[in-house]
Amino acid sequence: MKFIAQSPTEHAFVQDPYPFYDRVRTLGELVRWDDYDMPVAVSYATVSAALRDRRFGREQPAELRVPVHEHLAPFYAVEAHSMLELEPPRHTRLRGLVLRAFTSRRIATLEPEITALCHSLIDGFPDGPFDLLTAYAQRLPVIIIARLLGVPEAMANDLLAWSNAMVGMYQAGRTRADEDRAVAATEEFVEFLRGYIAKRRATPADDLITHLIAAEQDGQRLSTDELITTCILLLNAGHEATVHTMGNGLKTLLQTGLRPNTDTAFIEEILRHDPPLHMFTRYALDDLEFCGHGFKRGDQIGLLLGAANRDPDTYPNPAQFEPNRDGPAHTSFGAGLHFCVGAPLARLELAQAIPILFERCPNLSLAETPVYANLYHFHGLERLIVRC
Repeated sequence: MKFIAQSPTEHAFVQDPYPFYDRVRTLGELVRWDDYDMPVAVSYATVSAALRDRRFGREQPAELRVPVHEHLAPFYAVEAHSMLELEPPRHTRLRGLVLRAFTSRRIATLEPEITALCHSLIDGFPDGPFDLLTAYAQRLPVIIIARLLGVPEAMANDLLAWSNAMVGMYQAGRTRADEDRAVAATEEFVEFLRGYIAKRRATPADDLITHLIAAEQDGQRLSTDELITTCILLLNAGHEATVHTMGNGLKTLLQTGLRPNTDTAFIEEILRHDPPLHMFTRYALDDLEFCGHGFKRGDQIGLLLGAANRDPDTYPNPAQFEPNRDGPAHTSFGAGLHFCVGAPLARLELAQAIPILFERCPNLSLAETPVYANLYHFHGLERLIVRC
């Protein structure tokens, strides 16, 4: 296996990681990324195969786990109940219960509400240059998830702050200060949800928290800790990804002069072209061979979703944004056992928010050059300053 070095926090890489992916692609199906000390997969075929290969999983083998640092215990106490970090049978039970409440039919009923919120947010745009991320791309998904959960809309700013702090735990180069902010946010979020779930147990309503409380499978229901973690996961994973997808997509449209349409292919191209999550890791659950290389139980592999989406063997002219592109499903939502639960909601929000924005603001243009934030393995903008 060949090796390659690239700091994930280097400014040039953060602004444009795709040339690095192209270099890695020339070295083989699997290449060891020195900075992460693990092999990574870059081709669409290899990433897709690994996502579906049940010999790899998200849960580190129990005998290889090391105790977490004491100051991080509150954060990882929440992670311990996340279906994103678990394998069957716990994953099967948790995902099944969540899907009983978080149904596609329920998501589809949100379309008029999302449309109305888009117009309301646009009505509030200022006259001069402003940040489209904070005014629109952040507000829309956090308000929708708050309404869906049944959390007071007035909590939106708190939810945003907690989410932003917690996802800092997943980015390269995190500091002790980042960790302390994440733990403080975790403790505040957990305290709020514990009280709110108790309130919903006593006074049910027509909201997702109530439906999650009531969801039952094979005589089992979600515990309070599982409910708390699930609500946090739905906000953090769904909100952060939607914000960055929308921001990256709007940047591309404004830079190219393209305008959106309502075709499904257009939204899928937004998701493929410059996705919000560029690496997802897996553990080898047993000793195994994959792509001609041996893995020991507990070895990690990095799946470079952003690279898979730009594989020229799968997508001709992959750097080109093609609104009507025809091709296989992108990897932005993952695949297999851990395919994104929130994909229907993300697609619906994007399909409403982007066309409505350009319809209402036909003269929308960039007021300054967009800069990506140092967030890897996330990939999103610091801000998106525009004029209407």
